[in-house]
Amino acid sequence: MDVVLNGMTWDHSRAYPPLVAVSQRFEELHPGVKVNWVKRSLADFENYPVEELAAKYDLIILDHPWTGFVTDSGVIHFTEELYPPEMLDYLSKGSIGASYESYEMDGRHIALPVDGATPIASYRADLLDKVPATWEDVLDLAKKGKVLFAGSRLYTFLDFLMMCATIVEKKSDLYQPELLAPMDVQREALASYRELIALCPSRTYSMDPIAVYEEMSRDGTNAVYCPFAYGYVNYFRRGYSSHVLTPAEVVTYRGKMLSTILGGTGLAVSRKCKSLDAAVAFSQYALSETVQTTIYPDAGGQPGIKAAWVDPEVNRAANNFYSGTMKTIGNSTIRPRYNGYYRLQDNAGAVLYNYLTTGQGLDKTLDELNALYRDSKAHPRSK
Repeated sequence: MDVVLNGMTWDHSRAYPPLVAVSQRFEELHPGVKVNWVKRSLADFENYPVEELAAKYDLIILDHPWTGFVTDSGVIHFTEELYPPEMLDYLSKGSIGASYESYEMDGRHIALPVDGATPIASYRADLLDKVPATWEDVLDLAKKGKVLFAGSRLYTFLDFLMMCATIVEKKSDLYQPELLAPMDVQREALASYRELIALCPSRTYSMDPIAVYEEMSRDGTNAVYCPFAYGYVNYFRRGYSSHVLTPAEVVTYRGKMLSTILGGTGLAVSRKCKSLDAAVAFSQYALSETVQTTIYPDAGGQPGIKAAWVDPEVNRAANNFYSGTMKTIGNSTIRPRYNGYYRLQDNAGAVLYNYLTTGQGLDKTLDELNALYRDSKAHPRSK
């Protein structure tokens, strides 16, 4: 009887097709093993309870802010329980940016970094002569109606964290016991971010990164530059949309490169999995350097392994998406991952929205935001 592994990922060309392609080849190499993937929406990916997924699926693609809950609940196998030390050592040293580190808590990891991402800059090379290098350059271009980025409520909060991470003198000043960052840092971060978003089209407040890239890559667009949005390599590959986008490193703010907030996804194995040997073999195959530099990116995936980001052929096929943004992802900051963090991420954007749209009540907004932060830490999610 065949061994069947059921996996859950999210619904985009960056996520589903590469896993299907890798699974097809894995099945050919391992007769008797079937790997089936189901996809959920991007919104569900960011919010759907991991404990419910772990009860139904063997393999799960998840986001690193789940680390605290998974560590407490035990619904996912720690990687140290499943994989040889030499593999984990390779991933520790060979993943892009802090992708591997982002899934770690208390010396244990909940997932393997199959996908690497952070907000990057991008532009239309056929429509923009000079690419911004500084925050002031971005403001000047925004005044001309040429700038667009993801400003829906989730992303405004993550962008606020980016501004704080850029402004603080040292990263240890972030995510303090009572405050997300020192209050003077938060005030500058939110005021500066509001200065930019107020210059952008009103539709910015409803856009996620996919919507931004779709608009930028179409005919007749006025949006020629995006200063930061989670990278989707598909829009930098020929044939995916009407126009190929060009990647760029993010700009500097007061002389420091913006420290964007790390994204990406991890491949995890549920404790309910009844075919652990097959799940481990598949995961090792999917995270191997050979697959991460060939089958996975060839099918539209965005690898989590540094070897793929420096591979000339992988870059050639993606308009240098990887080599053109390596400094940005290397300088990125990890989100909070404590158990309960999603209560903050799910609600923080609504707190910021009024100030961002009106410019009124900066201190009140930050007081409410930090109260929400403290509340989310005080109320961990239970299994």
